[in-house]
Parts: sequence; structure tokens; C-alpha cells
Amino acid sequence: MAIPLAGLLPPLWARQLTNDATAIAFGFGGAKKMLYDTRQRPQAVYFNDRIFIGYKGAGTAANTTKGRVAPTYAMLISYDPQNRTFSEPLKIGEPSSDHHDCPVVWVDKENFLHYLYHCHNEPGTHLVAKKPGGMGETESDWTALPDIAPMVSYPTIFRLYDDRELVYYRTGGHSASWSYRITSDQGRSWTGPENDVTNMDIYNHPEWSSYQAKILSPDRKTLYVVFTDYDDVRSNDPERLYNPRYDMPVSNNWKYNLSLLKIDLHTHEVRNDHGELIKTPLDIETARVKCQIWDTEWRGAGVPPALCLDENGEPSALHVLSEEDLETHNYYYVRKVDGEWLKTRITASNHQWNSTYLKSDSRGQLHAYVIVGDGYQDKQGVNYTHGGGRIEQWVSKDKGDTWNLHRDITPESAQYHGWSFNNVQPVLRPDGSAVDGMLMFYGWLDGEKPDAVAFLLDESG
Repeated sequence: MAIPLAGLLPPLWARQLTNDATAIAFGFGGAKKMLYDTRQRPQAVYFNDRIFIGYKGAGTAANTTKGRVAPTYAMLISYDPQNRTFSEPLKIGEPSSDHHDCPVVWVDKENFLHYLYHCHNEPGTHLVAKKPGGMGETESDWTALPDIAPMVSYPTIFRLYDDRELVYYRTGGHSASWSYRITSDQGRSWTGPENDVTNMDIYNHPEWSSYQAKILSPDRKTLYVVFTDYDDVRSNDPERLYNPRYDMPVSNNWKYNLSLLKIDLHTHEVRNDHGELIKTPLDIETARVKCQIWDTEWRGAGVPPALCLDENGEPSALHVLSEEDLETHNYYYVRKVDGEWLKTRITASNHQWNSTYLKSDSRGQLHAYVIVGDGYQDKQGVNYTHGGGRIEQWVSKDKGDTWNLHRDITPESAQYHGWSFNNVQPVLRPDGSAVDGMLMFYGWLDGEKPDAVAFLLDESG
């Protein structure tokens, strides 16, 4: 269905492109997680000399209900880096108040753009452009493809070594298993391993769960999975939610520890950090005994870590973690050196749900893009429940041993005074490599209204 844009976009003053330290506003009318956190990726892909970005937007304050996420639409837009201009956005499907419905995008080996959205304990909607090289002008320029799986949450897409595509996802609700599917025919059919990768509560530990971050090896033949674990007990039983470090029951906001798995995408074998073959699906007890790389001693995070590959092609992590109390948090760089997992503090965080980005540049320097603030983020409203603050770039020139503040990249226009920002993420090429000089994030002012704005930081020129 063709979607008219008249009346859906903000007034002209709000639609003008802003360029604060080259941060260009492109998406408007967003609500909570209009650009998602590290659990689902990518949301921007660079090919055919353009960037194609999926986000949630076009919400209106008139449709806002206090205490609930405002309904917004799955949107798609393209950006021309040479002229620094955006296309008109394409609005797809019906509005949704579920922030998990945020879309992901990717490109197959035939240069067709794919768009997947509405993924939260359901199959989601998977579309492919009818013509290669672009996004078309209306929803009628897209074709629906068969479901990837009966239920999909938090999808992340990878291009493999042989040009097949893989989607890694959670198979249902919080305590459901995590698994993956691979397509050899550009999304027309999908196959997967005999067993799911993890299922935390499969043996005697009901409702135990995990949040998972993923990254491909340099040869794109191995998938690294790093995850936190937590008790998602829905009864709010204070005995089960008791945290001995803080001597009190806590909510399931806090996820503990870090564990690592290595998946051979040819054989589907799953191994731990020591190379030991792991029986799948992995449960919480086995994960702690055989796969844990950091016992956080009941310090907790909300979001799983951001990952990158170190100089040896091995995974390293940028992780937020609580400290002496549940309102004090720090960012840590986690990497393996001479067989030992080291953790180096970078700087303070103002919330357990701040979603960050970690990259290693061509000179071997590490860049951590983190969310910071003055004190704990405890503002009221659904847009603030997952953190938010200013965005800083920290740099390490010695493989993560020491870190220094490089700059603040928060938009500074008077229009965005008092705003919070979150969910920093890269722009990727079809093979999963990051485009230098380009980042995305989003920001908001009101705790309830769909006033959030998405930004593209373009320093590629």
C-alpha cells in the first residue's frame, strides 16, 4: 500500500536537517527504542552508494497513552553520502506500541534489500525489494517472504563466508531458547541446527534466561556468542530475586556474569572458550561451569555487551556493570590476554540499560562510544526506562589497558537542550564490516510523547 507522507511528518522547522558535529537528524516521531539496542542488528546497510536505514517513527502525540509506549510505524529511509541528503521515508505496515517491532535490514548476494520487522514472540514480517539495488517508493515495491521461524525475537543478521545469510534470534519469550537459521536462497527457505544453542531453563531451573550478543569471526565461519544470565521469575518471589551482594531482592533488570560460546557454522558444533565441545541446548548450570568467562559476583547489567574483534580476531566486549549499589555503574573493556580474561574500567555509566558501540580501527586503536550522565538516570516516563544521557567517545591506544576521553558527540543545538540519547550503533556493509566515520543513535526529551529523533553521524568525508 502506498503511504502518503503529508500530515505524518513533524512541522517544517522540526524536519530541517541538523548538523551538530555532523550529526544529521533523519527520523522523527519516534518513541522508546526507535533505534534498537545491541540485541538486534543491523539497522543500517551501505550498498549501491547509499545507506538504507530501518527505524520506528511517524508517531503522534495525539495517540499517546500515559505510561505506555506510543504507537509508531516501521520506517525505511535512504541516505546519499555524497550529497548528504535523505530520501522521503517509506512507512510500512500498521502502527505498533511494541518497541521490539523495530526493523532490521540487510542485503543478499543478489543485491536485493531485505526488511524484517514486528519480531517479538511471533514470526515477524520479512519483505524483500522487488528490484535490486534499492528500496522502491511504496510498500507495493516489496514482496513478502515465508516466515523464518514460528517465533522470532531480537533478530541479528550476518552474511556468511559462502554468501549465505544467517539470522540469530530468541525463539519465544524471556526464558525461551536461542537459535539460528541459515538461508541459501535469499530468504525463501531457512534451515538450522538439530538443537537450539541455549535453553537456560531446560533442566530444573525454570524461568532462567539470558540476553545474548553476537559477532562473526574474521573469516565469517564462526559465530561468537557472549551472554548474560538472569532469573526471569514472573512471580517476583523475593527469595529467588534476592541479591546477596546488595542484601536485598532486586528486579530482573539486572543480568549477571558473562559466558562465551563459539559456533562452527559449517558443522554446527558449539564449543566453549577452551575449545571443549558443548552439548546443546546449553542450560544455565552448564553455562556457569563450562562457559563462564566473568563471574560478576552479583554485579549486574541490563543490556548485553557490545562486541568487537581484537587484533587476534577474537571477541572482546564493552560491558556496563553495577558497583557498590544499584545506581552506580561503570563501563569495562573485557578481553582475553595470554589465556586470561582481563577487565579494565573505562568510565562511569548512568544506567544499566545504556547500549554502546565498540570498534577497532585500522591502526589498532579501540573506540568505545558510551552513554554517560550526571548521576543515575531516574527520570520518569517510558522513554527513560532503558537509560539515556550524553554520548562520549573514549579511545585506547594500548590494546585496552588504558582509556582516555576523546570527545563528546552529543548534538548540541538549542533544539536538543536537555535531551537524552542512547543506542549507538554502526552502519554496516553487506559483509558485516563497519563503514568508517558513520554512526547512528537516537534521542528524546519527553518521557511519554513520541518526540524521539534518530541521528546519523557522518564523518566519512
